[in-house]
Amino acid sequence: MADTAEITQWLDAARDGDRGALDRVLATLYQELHSMARRQLAGQHGQTLDATALVHEAYLKLIGRNTAQFDDRAHFFAYAASAMRSVVVDYARQRMAQKRGGDLHRVTELPEEVEGALRLDEETLGLDTALTKLAGVDERLAQVVELRYFAGLSELEIAALLKRSERSIRRDWQKARLFLLASLKDAPDQ
Repeated sequence: MADTAEITQWLDAARDGDRGALDRVLATLYQELHSMARRQLAGQHGQTLDATALVHEAYLKLIGRNTAQFDDRAHFFAYAASAMRSVVVDYARQRMAQKRGGDLHRVTELPEEVEGALRLDEETLGLDTALTKLAGVDERLAQVVELRYFAGLSELEIAALLKRSERSIRRDWQKARLFLLASLKDAPDQ
């Protein structure tokens, strides 16, 4: 297993256009990404999106963006969480479009514990809209939500990744949840 310094070097090389370096980073961190996806999709039996498909789709999004630049491991995981969010939201949109003409209803909850809580339905679409609104107000809070909700990382893991205290991450998560809940409740029925 590569250490953080080696991953950072590969990320530097990838930023300079070395596609092989990005492939080494992705291969090295694949298991971590797969574990994150598996945790988040737990309980989604009968769905066509599984952890492997989610990681592969996120990978395609990561390598498909020419503007993707990763300063360090934390930045990589933030970007991976964003790519996973995008895949899940796209999947939920497709499912809703196929199901009863895509009828949507209002979402009014966001679980405190997110282990296995990711849903592939209209709730994800409502959350995506609220999260986009949150990013316009406070990008840091939105990043914590992506890492926690879409990547399935714990507060402790996010704190280590972002080099912040667990307490500050917990406060950010609580603030973000309040904002998102208010946004979800205020959203018009779709």
